[in-house]
Amino acid sequence: MLPLLRKAKRMSCLLSQTLLPCSAANSVCNFKPTHSLIAPPHLLLPRLLGLRPKIEFWGSVRGMATKMDSIQQNPEAISYLNQKEAAEIDEILMGPLGFSVDQLMELAGLSVAAAIAEVYRPSEYSRVLTICGPGNNGGDGLVAARHLYHFGYKPFICYPKRTAKPLYDGLVTQLESLSVPFLSLEDLPKDLSDSFDILVDAMFGFSFHGSPRPPFDDLIQRLVALKINGDTHQKSPAIISIDIPSGWHVEEGDLSGEGIKPDMLVSLTAPKLCAKRFSGSHHFLGGRFVPPSIRNKFNLQLPAYPGTSMCVRIGKPPKIDISSLRENYISPALLEEEVVADPFDQFQKWFDDAMAAGLKEPNAMALSTTGKDGKPSSRIVLLKGFDKDGFVWYTNYEGRKGQQIAENPHAALLFYWDDLNRQVRIEGPVQKVSDEESEQYFHSRPRGSQIGAIVSQQSTVVPGRHVLLVEYKQLEAKYSDGSVIPKPKYWGGYRLKPEMFEFWQGQKSRLHDRLCYIPETVDGKTAWRIERLAP
Repeated sequence: MLPLLRKAKRMSCLLSQTLLPCSAANSVCNFKPTHSLIAPPHLLLPRLLGLRPKIEFWGSVRGMATKMDSIQQNPEAISYLNQKEAAEIDEILMGPLGFSVDQLMELAGLSVAAAIAEVYRPSEYSRVLTICGPGNNGGDGLVAARHLYHFGYKPFICYPKRTAKPLYDGLVTQLESLSVPFLSLEDLPKDLSDSFDILVDAMFGFSFHGSPRPPFDDLIQRLVALKINGDTHQKSPAIISIDIPSGWHVEEGDLSGEGIKPDMLVSLTAPKLCAKRFSGSHHFLGGRFVPPSIRNKFNLQLPAYPGTSMCVRIGKPPKIDISSLRENYISPALLEEEVVADPFDQFQKWFDDAMAAGLKEPNAMALSTTGKDGKPSSRIVLLKGFDKDGFVWYTNYEGRKGQQIAENPHAALLFYWDDLNRQVRIEGPVQKVSDEESEQYFHSRPRGSQIGAIVSQQSTVVPGRHVLLVEYKQLEAKYSDGSVIPKPKYWGGYRLKPEMFEFWQGQKSRLHDRLCYIPETVDGKTAWRIERLAP
């Protein structure tokens, strides 16, 4: 069995009756001094009152540093910078270390955009107003707006005091070439919540001191008022601050208690001291490019970044009301007159779409089986071939699914392609493929996978992982001469011959499209009848 991976690192949780995919985002963020974070959303397993279900956890985590969990779970273990230290680090980056202002600004803006995209999907939060100040923080906001445009958002810019330098002129030109609207103060609607879903606070960074002057004092108060009056609106815009909330003291935070209350803070390089007083839901950090020399000089303790990501979430993820989680799908309609008459051809079409979209493991499918006791079991396996004769996968015949198929040779498959808002259900009888097919596929696998199939007595209890590793190394040494590794008799393929297909396309307001293919005999020949099912 293999895990279903999603944009980055993925873990799969197998419940006896329910499959819960646990995903960890894997995005590219950077920062000016840099920031961005991507925190793998954690799925909570609810307690089932009065029930003690059998739960199996199956997962794969690669390249995760051992220090990351302790630091992420304890924000106090992270280093926070005062204003002097932050300025000194910038000077070192742009001096001896050779970074230019535009490089750091590009990394910063990309970090902000990636952090926003991790939490706020464009299908729900498309309209983004970025309020830019005259300094580097404003430049970060301009870069972020450009990336958000390419991420599928609809950015708008309010840039009341433009900086007359080639770097900033170039950023404005880039946005204008994308037809991103620049709004004057007079163009801004009185109530920002009526026109925007996200407000990016890119007015002042850590180098700002004193009291905000016009027009930024009024703009800050308009952001403050949104949170005070937010209960009068159906949905108040999310406020995202870059590095520090504008108007806050870089070290002491919101001195008056009446400043901006952002929903998200994107810290750069390392969080500033004021971030300890941040109480919003999402705190991201970016700055993976910071070299060891700076880490050592300032004794920086920062969380490890997962995999190849430039982003990491600081602290525990926010508590989520599971009942409030929902996605309003936006997809083309799935119409009877537009689908292919043969469901195998329709599946091929959708599978090709999933491949073209660059989805990770589009051949991953949930396989559900039941034994003679009638208790269902689901797990993720990989499709290894399909044609008009059926859908093929390979596994251990003596594992739980093999035992259940022996007792009840019927199963169900489920493909779920999240980024396309599509799923396909297939049901039908199951039988083993020929020994020749299993033999041929077995020897097409990497030698390590062949050895793994011999080592694993699937679903049996083992005293520890070390037992598997010892046997694996023994077999690895035995076949190190390149000799043929014999296929175990208990390992091979199954083929499900479909008796039903259902193609599902997510739509708005839960009015999803569901087209079901049912075989029927017409003039002695088998044909497929297409029926629309209520969502």
